[in-house]
Amino acid sequence: MTSSPSIQQITSRENPLVKDLRRLSQDSTAYRKQGRVWLEGDHLCRAALQRGLRPRLAVYAESFWQAHQVAWLDHAERHVVMPDALFRDLSGLESPAPLAFVLDLPQRQEVQPGRAAVVLDRVQDAGNVGSILRSAAAFGFEQVLALKGSAALWSPKVLRAGMGAHFGLSLLEGVLPQQVAELGLPLIVTSSHQGALIQHQALPWPCAWAMGHEGQGVGEALQAQASLSVRIGQPGGEESLNVAAAAAICLHASAIARG
Repeated sequence: MTSSPSIQQITSRENPLVKDLRRLSQDSTAYRKQGRVWLEGDHLCRAALQRGLRPRLAVYAESFWQAHQVAWLDHAERHVVMPDALFRDLSGLESPAPLAFVLDLPQRQEVQPGRAAVVLDRVQDAGNVGSILRSAAAFGFEQVLALKGSAALWSPKVLRAGMGAHFGLSLLEGVLPQQVAELGLPLIVTSSHQGALIQHQALPWPCAWAMGHEGQGVGEALQAQASLSVRIGQPGGEESLNVAAAAAICLHASAIARG
């Protein structure tokens, strides 16, 4: 028999929980200290529920709660309701959503040998990282390894850009270049000017794709481990592609080669 969820009204900006939640929603690395992550908005919250996740805490703007509490009451162990203005102050968004979940940060994962992977080599833009996670999940890759210097994978901005992809992937942060070898997979690197055109390559499966820093590309430590180097043809004459766009092309090419 399950107990009824608790419902708490909070009205003060100085409430300790509000202060913790503000840090969690606005500080990109606060999740590492608190051991929990902030999901804001209907889409992200529903994506978590669809993966069978149950948040310990759900937070609502008062107007939303009054209109929709019946639909959301069973989805969390604890509910916190606050005035709309306080929720807006809490939010890290320019146009705040009226609800958020707080989930426990998943336990640290280990490298899973033999499972298709994407390696982020100091990709620093949160939007790029989230977009790459979406492509990884869409095209059948199971894990993402982020080397030191990459954007924080569970930050609110990366979560928003990932649009729920986080919940279908094994995510590892703070990975060292030498750990990539533990995958036991062919490592493919990309370049705007080196290697054969991607459409002329026989791409292996499973494999690991390395996506590099927005300005510097893939570093020497991963270049030395690469089994294959490919480039994406750009007949339009641009100097290079955005790393998230390049990742989508490469991972899609792998999905096609997989058949």
